[in-house]
Amino acid sequence: MAAEASATALVAPPLVLLAAAVVAVPVFKRLGLGTVIGYLAAGVAIGPAALGFFADPGAILHVAELGIVLFLFLIGLELEPKRLWSMRKHIFGLGSAQVLLAAAGIGAAVYLLGADWRVALVAGAGLSLSSTAIVMQMLEERGETRTGAGEKTFAILLLQDLAIVPLLALLAVIAPTPSSGGGFTEAALSGAKILLAVGGVVLVGRYLLNPMFRLLAAAEAREIMTAAALMVVLGAAAAMTLAGLSMAMGAFLAGVLLAESNFRHQLEADIEPFRGILMGLFFLSVGMSVDLAVIASDWRLVAIGLAALVLVKLGTVYLTVRAFAGSHAEALKVAALLVQGGEFGFVLYQSAAASGTIPDRAASILVAVTTLSMALTPLVVALAERLAAPPEGEDEPDESFDGATGSVLVVGFGRFGQIVSQLLLANGTDVTIIDNDTEMIRSAARFGFKIYYGDGTRLDVLRAAGAERAELIVVATDRREITDRIVDLVRSELPTTKLFVRSYDRGHTLALRSKGVDFEIRETYESALAFGRATLVGLGVDPDGALDLERQVRERDKERLVLQASGGLLAGKQILLTTPAEQAPEPTPEPLVEPRRAAKALSQETESVARS
Repeated sequence: MAAEASATALVAPPLVLLAAAVVAVPVFKRLGLGTVIGYLAAGVAIGPAALGFFADPGAILHVAELGIVLFLFLIGLELEPKRLWSMRKHIFGLGSAQVLLAAAGIGAAVYLLGADWRVALVAGAGLSLSSTAIVMQMLEERGETRTGAGEKTFAILLLQDLAIVPLLALLAVIAPTPSSGGGFTEAALSGAKILLAVGGVVLVGRYLLNPMFRLLAAAEAREIMTAAALMVVLGAAAAMTLAGLSMAMGAFLAGVLLAESNFRHQLEADIEPFRGILMGLFFLSVGMSVDLAVIASDWRLVAIGLAALVLVKLGTVYLTVRAFAGSHAEALKVAALLVQGGEFGFVLYQSAAASGTIPDRAASILVAVTTLSMALTPLVVALAERLAAPPEGEDEPDESFDGATGSVLVVGFGRFGQIVSQLLLANGTDVTIIDNDTEMIRSAARFGFKIYYGDGTRLDVLRAAGAERAELIVVATDRREITDRIVDLVRSELPTTKLFVRSYDRGHTLALRSKGVDFEIRETYESALAFGRATLVGLGVDPDGALDLERQVRERDKERLVLQASGGLLAGKQILLTTPAEQAPEPTPEPLVEPRRAAKALSQETESVARS
């Protein structure tokens, strides 16, 4: 009997958690409120404030935080280091501005309500942070992680995760009984630990992870690859925790370092099931932590605090995004997504209460406001989308791929993609075109084009658009990192499909050729050659002679590309037609009387260089 009771006690808690999620989430999803509110509501129902199946939500929350860790790792896998570097302005500029403005606004509002300055400071700092887990989950569900609003939102969230370190240090300064630390020595030691941990993760990720995964892949043991992926994530998280940073930051850094690995897609597939379950558990535990008694006894303060948080965050985030060249719709969406308090706020309030910086009652009210703001987020986002809806008469972009049966799939309908599509349509080719720029889609619709709304960097979107049926995929996007992402995805998942790609520049051309694309062309190459030929004709050169000269330049360019593929960008520079350094500052031009003879001489020179 004792063994049976022990087994029942072991199975009962996970059974209750799973049952609550299975019942609540589909209902709230059906109501259009999203999965997050479903998990939160289920957590409230089974927590100590209601049915009381669980007495200590904090114990579950500690385990569930691994869901955030895995989630940040998967986000890191989507961000190559060069793309992360390209976002530095938004991360440190937009992100810092948002945290400072929101903290100042919320802190001022709390102080004006009569709170102590320490409470106001902690409230402003904690509530300025938003929930990475909730926001990124919502962006992922909507397929908006790579839109302009999605990238700005992620940049702000990343800076907020970094900000928790100085905010915790600030608590030690303002605490009424500061710890007797070593002052500058302790701060220097803490900084050295952080640098050592980050450096260690970077070195291991750069030089050891790929060889390790190659070795494990050769063993052909799928479960070992999964175990190794979890080991890498948890190891990086543990290293950052020991250094005083967040576990999520360590996992994110590990993901970034593996973003260019050949095993990236395998890692995503292995980690995803664990991430999904643990993220659901995290939201359930947050719901369980809602103290209905505090809300009932201090409902006026909670309501005022919630209203102040929503209004101040909406205003400060909107103005910040607009100041960084964001559109009205983009700023409104980012502000709505970031309207809630975040999970790292819980850490800040607990630390502040433990050190005596704020009373326990104030910490409980802040936790209640943060949790209610999380539950309110999907409703605020829905309201913001309604406010940002296009004027009546303008259709929303079609997110359905019904009728997408083209034998050619074109990704990107900018200036380049439009011209390519014209030739294909003139031939009677059945073309499917996708783009994620809603303004471009609406503009194209006015001219009679049918453009499907979708993010070409997502495999599910490509498949829904008919990539598996297409004879050929044209990648006509205008950002190199987006193009590379699509090329890597198609080559990994659809290796037999023909892939024609718009190249950004010469270096990009070489990189695309190394990836085995079927055809690539630099976006300005043909237009520049045509322009140069027209310039010669404008100078009086015979059109046939100008065409011969263009052919010779084209041949030299092909030869240089062959040499550069093995010798780097500087290889073949002797083939370039350059102005001699010793040429006089103002040479007297000599008219080209016989352009055909000049073309012949140029051809002989090219052959001579090739032979040498």
